[in-house]
Amino acid sequence: MIAALGVVFGDIGTSPLYAFKETLNPEHGVAFTPDAVLGLLSLIFWGLMFVVTLKYVVFVLRADHDGEGGILALQALARNAVAGPRTRPWVLNVIAGLGLVGAAMFYGDSLITPAISVLSAVEGLEVQAPVLQRVVIPITILILLGLFAVQRKGTGAVGKVFGPVMLLWFLVLAVAGGWQVLQHPQVLAALDPRRAVAFLVEHRLQSLAVLGAVFLAFTGGEALYADMGHFGARSIRFAWLFIALPGLVLNYFGQGALVLAEPAAVDNPFFRLFPPWGVVPMVVLAAMATVIASQAVISGAFSLTAHAMRMGYLPRMRVVQTSGSAIGQIYVPVVNWMLMTGVLLLVLGFRSSGALSAAYGIAVSVTMVTTTLLAGVVAWGLWRWNKVAVVVGVVAFAAVDLTFVAANSLKIAEGGWLTLAVAVAVMLLFTTWAKGRRLGLEALAAESMPLKTFVESLALHMPHRVRGTAVFLNADATAVPHALLHNLKHNQVLHEQVIVLRVLACDTPRVDARQRIEAEQLTDGIWVVTARHGFMERPDVPEFIRILAYQKTLAIDSMTTSYFVSRASVGEEHLPGMNPVRRALFGWLQRNAGRASDYFELPDNRLVEMGQRT
Repeated sequence: MIAALGVVFGDIGTSPLYAFKETLNPEHGVAFTPDAVLGLLSLIFWGLMFVVTLKYVVFVLRADHDGEGGILALQALARNAVAGPRTRPWVLNVIAGLGLVGAAMFYGDSLITPAISVLSAVEGLEVQAPVLQRVVIPITILILLGLFAVQRKGTGAVGKVFGPVMLLWFLVLAVAGGWQVLQHPQVLAALDPRRAVAFLVEHRLQSLAVLGAVFLAFTGGEALYADMGHFGARSIRFAWLFIALPGLVLNYFGQGALVLAEPAAVDNPFFRLFPPWGVVPMVVLAAMATVIASQAVISGAFSLTAHAMRMGYLPRMRVVQTSGSAIGQIYVPVVNWMLMTGVLLLVLGFRSSGALSAAYGIAVSVTMVTTTLLAGVVAWGLWRWNKVAVVVGVVAFAAVDLTFVAANSLKIAEGGWLTLAVAVAVMLLFTTWAKGRRLGLEALAAESMPLKTFVESLALHMPHRVRGTAVFLNADATAVPHALLHNLKHNQVLHEQVIVLRVLACDTPRVDARQRIEAEQLTDGIWVVTARHGFMERPDVPEFIRILAYQKTLAIDSMTTSYFVSRASVGEEHLPGMNPVRRALFGWLQRNAGRASDYFELPDNRLVEMGQRT
């Protein structure tokens, strides 16, 4: 439970730094009155209860896919829920599209979260001394540079202190807010949901703009489900109900009590909760908490990228495993440096957490809508819940989610367009690579020779056999690998043992060891093998070969095993239906895709790579 605090709740746990302050922004057109403050607090409280507690903690956390969570795992569950012989293709396409939209929106969130979190923490220096405003941007940039620079070392070492730091953070939130509530208990009137309703009725014209700010208190709620595989639903539920939720509610109510008593504190109600001597220590603690929040989002972007690669939505990139025991701890250099560049540009462009809040929220709210719809499909088709209850629940959750989407859409012109642009760019990458790859595989299949026919022809004219094992990687287990044909053509030999290997990425987090390898012997010394791995597992081909040798009692010496791969490129003539821009993008992705040897863990000293153009 303590460990979950350090990763899962970093984002939502640092929302008090800026969320309540932004709801009181006079630009929303709401006059500062005690009723308005109580109405805003009531909206935040009941939003936390309905959106985070009821929807995510009670409902969505049930949707574990072999223990894993996240939008792609939920997409896979939804596909399983509707899959069947009579399922129409458009249904599967809609579910796939919802999952991809949610994943694409996450990248936009990954840019905003580090920028707004760290910037809002450092802005606490202005409370101590307004003259320090000039150093806020430089200090923020230094912290962010350090954060992205240490990513290559992995989160294992620093992860040990994440949980205790966040535990201290939530305790401080609770104590600071609870003290103010004790001083001004009238703020507890905000627990009455009628305060929220009355506020929305009284400020109908301003309600959407205000709800866009209120939503900032819920950003990070998606992490409760996304990180379920690391800690389990039980730990996350207990950490939320007994530590995170009480700390957040007490702090928000404490900020409300403070501004009711001292309206001048509205400029930064969070840091005004503390005496002057406590501001600098709180800035330090807040900076640590926001670094943790940023770390969680960055790690999530790495994991999502790896999942997308395995599911065929992104080309291969270099992925570094930073832990020998925790498979989820990875580092993707390309994503890290792209995120760093984007985050620094955001800080330099917006220059304050208030300005950044305009760009924050739209991506998260859209992701929440996709989560609601996919979870509804799972409850209907997989869990077989009462159909009326499912419809009522999904409609209720979707109505709230769509309200927040509408509220955040008002921010599009002020900065929300940025996260939408990032999401559109990511969707373009996803769909372009997936379609180009599919067309390329179809072109290869049209030109390929059936493997069984090829093996039968070898029986008539068997070439010279040489000692050792040759593993030929091929996407189609029924076709002859291009590398096998060219090796036979140029070297005119065949290895003593030939293994045609197809590696399949499954839409489950992990594959049972008994189902990992499927092998068929076509003739003496020639095998066709299918190896399966989950989207949370690395496709380690040498390990697959060791499993094959053990299961089939084959004499395979790793030092005399060679791996043959084809580096294929698809020409524009084989990309029908793709416009020139997407063809150019696919060509660029092909040229910059990572090497198959790196992705499949192939040893360089036993690797033979051949080019192929279709």
